Amino acid sequence: MNLLGAALSGFLLGGSLIVAIGAQNAFVLRQGLRRKFVLPICLVCSLSDAILIAAGIAGLGALVARSGTALMVVTVGGALFLFAYGVRSFVRALKPETMEAANGRTESLGAALAACLAFTFLNPHVYLDTVLLIGSLSGRYEGVARIAYGVGAATASFVWFFGLGYGAALLAPVFADRRAWRVLDILIGVVMWAIAGKLALGAFA
Repeated sequence: MNLLGAALSGFLLGGSLIVAIGAQNAFVLRQGLRRKFVLPICLVCSLSDAILIAAGIAGLGALVARSGTALMVVTVGGALFLFAYGVRSFVRALKPETMEAANGRTESLGAALAACLAFTFLNPHVYLDTVLLIGSLSGRYEGVARIAYGVGAATASFVWFFGLGYGAALLAPVFADRRAWRVLDILIGVVMWAIAGKLALGAFA
């Protein structure tokens, strides 16, 4: 298979895995709607995926698959973090903000990046998707074609996160209404708790 075909296969697989609604995407969407630190948040998410994909293609996937303890620690930690963030979302829903209020809040860049990194690396699914799945499927290719496959998968992350972060601005007129923020925060809370519950059940099953 030529390099373009390998890259396209990686792009399609990476895109299909990342588009699913999840905690990380919900966080990026909310930051995009607030127009706060969109560039660094999108960069962190995209580069994190690229690093994990590179690690998987380099052979880390097989090593992680054998480490049940590491996956358990990440799973439990991720479930607790998502549950706590879900609580925070439901609390925000009790007193929804407007677009103007959201833009004026004084959240620090450090706090936003810390939350972003937690959503990324405390989610065991990111390892299953990027390191294990993409890494193992890259075994169908050799040499430069494998690198092209990984580049295609990583490119899908960049396209998705920057599209989500900056595309959220198109919804700004809708989120000038407090009720829209309330609905968004409730949905985010539900997503966080659903993922946390799924992780907890999987960890202790």
